[in-house]
Amino acid sequence: MADLLQIEEPGGARRAAPQWGAFLELGFRPLYLAGCAWAALSVALWVFTPGWLQGRMPGVIWHAHEMLWGFIATIATGFLLTAGHNWTGINPLRGPALGGLCLLWVLARVAFLVPGEMAFRIAAAGDALFFGAAALALARAVIKTRNRRNYGVPVLLLGLGGADALYLQAVLQGDYALLMQRFHTGLLCMAVITLLVARRVIPFFASRAIPGLSLPLHARSGQWQLGAGVLAIAAGLAGWTWTMAALLAAAGGLALVQWWAWRPWAVRRVPLLWILYVGYAALGLGLLVAAAHAAGWVWRTAWPAHVIGMAGFSVLIIGMVTRTALGHLGRPLQTDRLIVTCYALVIAAAALRLAALVPGPWSASTLHAASAAWVLAFGLYLWRFFPMMIRPRIDQPAGRPLTIPVRRQAAPPRPR
Repeated sequence: MADLLQIEEPGGARRAAPQWGAFLELGFRPLYLAGCAWAALSVALWVFTPGWLQGRMPGVIWHAHEMLWGFIATIATGFLLTAGHNWTGINPLRGPALGGLCLLWVLARVAFLVPGEMAFRIAAAGDALFFGAAALALARAVIKTRNRRNYGVPVLLLGLGGADALYLQAVLQGDYALLMQRFHTGLLCMAVITLLVARRVIPFFASRAIPGLSLPLHARSGQWQLGAGVLAIAAGLAGWTWTMAALLAAAGGLALVQWWAWRPWAVRRVPLLWILYVGYAALGLGLLVAAAHAAGWVWRTAWPAHVIGMAGFSVLIIGMVTRTALGHLGRPLQTDRLIVTCYALVIAAAALRLAALVPGPWSASTLHAASAAWVLAFGLYLWRFFPMMIRPRIDQPAGRPLTIPVRRQAAPPRPR
């Protein structure tokens, strides 16, 4: 027991060997690694070797698709499959079933790079099966346990996959305007999922980490925020741009109100927390930028996509894939210089990418600098976490079956 309370691993114990059973025990293990590896590789391909992109989707269309559905949605799927175990006590996917889901993901990523319409259709089918199977597995767990609080989560995940299918259909039709509308639908579906999850976990994580800190969950405002996001998606599909703008502004404004109520200054010394606060604030701002774009005040589509996608989703992602991985691997919830460097690099990449959107002679060099910072950040993450992800938890006794602690509901402790 004393060894388990130490910050470092016991010095006399040999590190466990890699195990397929451990690697495929929970969704976060393979999907965090796959998503982060693809984040680095796909950006490197897009920026530094665009001539290698010979698939059915032209370069910028491929880049937008792979950032949203190949990277961000993949990380979200890994998180939701893992969180589903905590919510319900049932592991939605594990072992060969989880391995099969990952093979579908790999098939799609590779086939999208292969020339020809047949490869494109195979890739599209792989993507559809990936999101459909993940949503079905999660739905089975929440319905079987009557976990009513989370009945809507599989639906949102299925909606994200549906937006992906509609985007790919627009690619075949060659309709760029329709394609961008469907990209924005997918972006907003991902934003609604992110708002829902982040609003739950950020105050929970902060209340556990900071002694005496008790933060509001904002359940009522969260319901209004969720409703505004879903209605904004519907308004966008219906072409009601001003209604969409008002609803996006409401969702973004509520996010900033929640962020302020969570007392950001209190977490300034805890990197595992402040990185999530930075990402959530940026997501709120991004929704306001998206509202301005829908109202016609921001002309370039790239602005809402990159403020929401890079400053919002990606900053939250680098925080979540470190914090939740450490927790589920039985590691101390502490950062080191390498992890904080990953945080700084992702923030720098987001800032530089936004700066590159401003026309000028510096745009190309700024874009390359942003891409280099991005690739380095996720490369460092993989270097640190890959050896952990393929091995059992460090608090798992050798030779015994894997066990995973279950937390039915994520609610902050009551103040004493």
